[in-house]
Amino acid sequence: MELKAYQKETLSTLSRFFRDARVVGPKAAYETIVNEPAQKARLGRYAGAYRPLEAVPLAPYVCLRLPTGGGKTVLAARAVAVARDAWIEKDHPLVLWLVPTNTIRLQTVEALKNTRHAYRQALDEAFDGRVRIFDIADFSMIRPQDLRDQTCIVVGTIQTLRVSNTEGRKVYAHHEDLEPHFSTVPSNAPDLERSESGPNSGRIKFSFANLMHLYRPLMIVDEAHNAMTGLSREMQARVNPCAIVEFTATPHLNSNILHNVTAQELKREEMIKLPIVLTEHADWRSAVSGAVATRATLAQKALLDATSYVRPIALFQAQPRDEEVTVEVLKKHLIETESIPEDKIAVATGDQRELDAIDLFNPSTKIEYIITVEALKEGWDCSFAYVFCSVSRIRSATAVEQLLGRVLRMPYAKRRVSSELNKAYAHIAEPVFTEAAKALVDRLVDMGFDDSEARENIENPQYELAVDGLFSPRERPAAVFRHTFEASLETVEALHRDVGDAITVRTMGDGNIEVAVTGYLAPEVEAAILLAVPDSARRDIAAAATRYRAQVHAMMSAAERGESFVAPALTACVQDEFVFADTDRFMEDFEWSLLDTPAALTESEFFIRQSQMEFEIDLDGRKLAYSFVNEQDRLTLDGPVDGWDEVNLSVWLDRQVRQIYVPPSELLRWLREAITHLTTTRGIAIAALWRAKYPLAQKLEAKIKAIRQEARSKAYQLCLFSPEARTNISFDEGFHFSKNMYFDVRKHRGGAFRFRNHYLGPDSVPAFSGKYGDGGEEFACAQMLDSLNDRIEFWLRNVAQHVNSFRLPLASGFFYPDFVAKLKDGRIFVVEYKGEHLAGSGNDDTNEKRLVGALWETASAGKGLFAMIEKDVGGRDVRRQLIDKIDGR
Repeated sequence: MELKAYQKETLSTLSRFFRDARVVGPKAAYETIVNEPAQKARLGRYAGAYRPLEAVPLAPYVCLRLPTGGGKTVLAARAVAVARDAWIEKDHPLVLWLVPTNTIRLQTVEALKNTRHAYRQALDEAFDGRVRIFDIADFSMIRPQDLRDQTCIVVGTIQTLRVSNTEGRKVYAHHEDLEPHFSTVPSNAPDLERSESGPNSGRIKFSFANLMHLYRPLMIVDEAHNAMTGLSREMQARVNPCAIVEFTATPHLNSNILHNVTAQELKREEMIKLPIVLTEHADWRSAVSGAVATRATLAQKALLDATSYVRPIALFQAQPRDEEVTVEVLKKHLIETESIPEDKIAVATGDQRELDAIDLFNPSTKIEYIITVEALKEGWDCSFAYVFCSVSRIRSATAVEQLLGRVLRMPYAKRRVSSELNKAYAHIAEPVFTEAAKALVDRLVDMGFDDSEARENIENPQYELAVDGLFSPRERPAAVFRHTFEASLETVEALHRDVGDAITVRTMGDGNIEVAVTGYLAPEVEAAILLAVPDSARRDIAAAATRYRAQVHAMMSAAERGESFVAPALTACVQDEFVFADTDRFMEDFEWSLLDTPAALTESEFFIRQSQMEFEIDLDGRKLAYSFVNEQDRLTLDGPVDGWDEVNLSVWLDRQVRQIYVPPSELLRWLREAITHLTTTRGIAIAALWRAKYPLAQKLEAKIKAIRQEARSKAYQLCLFSPEARTNISFDEGFHFSKNMYFDVRKHRGGAFRFRNHYLGPDSVPAFSGKYGDGGEEFACAQMLDSLNDRIEFWLRNVAQHVNSFRLPLASGFFYPDFVAKLKDGRIFVVEYKGEHLAGSGNDDTNEKRLVGALWETASAGKGLFAMIEKDVGGRDVRRQLIDKIDGR
C-alpha cells in the first residue's frame, strides 16, 4: 500500500524525533523539531513545551494529530517499525496497542490478524511475517519464545489498565500460565509488583503488568485520548513503556503534539470529501426530504461516472426513544411519505443491528438509507455515505461529530469526475442558519479540523462564514445564465448532443424548457445553443446572453472567464534532447555508482567504545549510550555468537538501507566492503557491530544519501550551469493554470482588503505563509502586485509543493516561487519574496533560488522575468522593486 505524502511526512517526523531522542533525550529532540519555523507554523496552537510522563520521564511520549479520515490506524501499524529502527533497536519489539472501546478493540484485533488487511501487511512487510497478535483477554497465551522471535502486539483498552475496572484487576493479578516468563528473573529484581498475601506472599507476581514492566513495550495509542497521562503515576510505572505514540484527531494540549496534519492535506490527497454543503431546514420533515432528494441527485451523477461503482448512501440520525422523531417514526416517514422501499433502509442501533454481515460496497446490496442514533460511531466505516441528516438540533447532539465523519471519507480515496460527488452533504433541522453553521463548525473542530479549516469547508448557497466568526451574505454568489422557451423533444436532444455538459436542460412541463449555464458563458457554448434552438427563440436567447455578459462577465475573475494562463517551464538539453528541467531526470543519464565512493566510515563518523558496564556509540560526534542488563550481554561484545558474521550483517543492513536508485547487488557489495573496513582496518569486533547494528544502519543510510546528493548536485550543475549546458523554456511543457487548480488549498480570509487582480478571484486566493492580514510580509508583497493594474493583467499566489504550481529545479528538489503574474504585454513575471530572516547574499538556499530564477529568465529570451524581492533594497521598497524589474530599470 503506497502511503500518501502527508502520511510519509508524519512518519518521517516521528522517525527523526526518535533518532534525535536517542542522542539528546526526548525533551530536547521534541522542542528542536516543534520550534523549527515550518513545523511551528504547521502546529499552530498545538506547539508547546515537552511534558514528560511523571513515572517514566525518559520514555519518549508524543502525539501525532490527523483529522478524521486520515488513516491513523495505517500509520500506527507502520509506526511500530519506525520505533524499532530509530529508538527501540530490537528486532522484535513488544507492542501494547490501546484503543478507546471494546468494540474497536475487537475490530482492531480482527484486522491485525487478517493477513490480507493493510494493517497486517504493513507489519508483515516490516518484520518478515514474524508477527503475532493477541487480544488482551488472551494475554496468558503469550509464550517466552513469542517475545524472543516474534513481534508481539497486544490490543487492549485504556480501561484495562485501571485497577478499578474488572479487566484491570485481571492484568494485575497473578497467573501461573505466565511463570515461564519469570523463570530467569532474579527474586530480588526491583520495581516488580509482589503478592501481598497467601502462599506466594512477597514473591514476584506472574502478572501481565509485570510482564509489560520487564519487556518495556512500545505503546501505540489509537484515539484513546490522554491515555498515559490519564493513568496514575503508579500505573504508568507498572506498565513501564519504552515509548508512547498517540494517534488522534482531537488531542489534549498536554500530549506533546509532534506533528499536525491539516484537513486540506487530506483533501489534496483525495482522502475526504470537502467542502460540506450545509442546508438548513425549519423542521425535521423538510430536512429528511432534502436529504432524500440530495441522495437521489447524487445517485444519478454516480451512474454517469464510469470511474468505479458508487452507490450514495444517506445517513439519518434519529432522536432517542423519549423524544419525538425516534427510529420508528423516521423509518415510517421514509416509507410512507418519501416512498422509499423498506428493503433500501437499514436500522443500526444497539437493539437493531441490520448492517451486520452486509457488504455495503457490493453492487447487489440495496441499502441506500441508514437510520441510527449513535451506534455507528464505533468503528463503522463506509465511504459510500454522502448525505448526513440530523433531525435533532446539532448544538446539543454529542454524537454528531462521529456520525458526520462517516460521510467525509472519499470512495476509493480518489476524486470523482463529477464535482458533486467530491462533496459531503448535511441537512440540518435548525431554523436559524447561523446557529446551525456555528454548531457544525464546532463539530468539525471536534473531529480534528482547525477552526479556520472548518469555516473554509462549509458551503452554503446563500451564506458564508465571515472572519469575525459571524455570518454574512456571500459577496458574489455563483452567476447562472437562464432562459426559458418553447421547444420540442428534438431540440432537447440536439442541445444534449451538441452542447453536452456545458449546459443544464430542464423540461418545465408546459411545453417549455429551460437552459442554464453556470458562470462564464463562452462564445462557443452560446453559438452551439443558438444553432440547436428553433428560429423563434434564437433572437431572445442572443439578447439575454448579451445582457448576461454585460452584467456578469465583468465581475468574474480571469480564470472564471476562461482566460489562458501558462507559465513556461525551464528545459535543458540532455542527450541532444530538450527535457523538462528536473534533477531526477538529469540523473537518468548521469553515470553514477555507489561503488565509486569508498565504503568507509571514519572514526569521526562512527566509533564504538566499551567499558565494563557500558556500551557507547559515537555517531557524527553525538553519543548513544547503552547500559548492560546483565553480564552475558556485556560478554557478547567480544565473544563470537552463532549467526553474527559479516555476511549476515550485510544482508540485514541491506534490508534496512535499501534505496530504489541503487542496484541491490551494488548495495550489498558496498555494505560488505563497509563492514570489512570496520572490522579489518579499524579493528571493531563483529559482535560489537551486531550490537550497534541499528545506529550503524542509520549512519550507512545517511552516508549513501549524502553520496547520492553529491552526484545529484554534479548532474544539476552539468545540465544547467556548465559551459556546455544548453537551456530553453517550453510553453508546451509549461504550467497551465485553471479555475479549479487549487480546489484543495485553504483560502485567504484576511480582513476587509479584497484583491482585485488575482487570477482566481478575490474569494479564491490561497492562504499566505506567516501571519495573515496586513501584518504579513508576503501578504504585503501581494498587495503591491495587485496595485500594479497598469502593468499586470492578473497574478497568482503560487502554492508551494502543490502539483499544479509553477516550479523550478534545485539540486535537492524544486523551488516554488511565491507569485506568478501575466503582464499587460504578455510576459510572465515570477516573483519570490524573501523575508528579512532569509534575505541577503549569505543564504545558500536563497542564492541557489536566485541563480535558477535568473537562468529561467535568460532562457526565456524576453518572455519571462524573475525577481527576488526583499523588504528594502538600497532604499527601494517592495513596490519600487517590482516596478523597476518590469520596466527594465
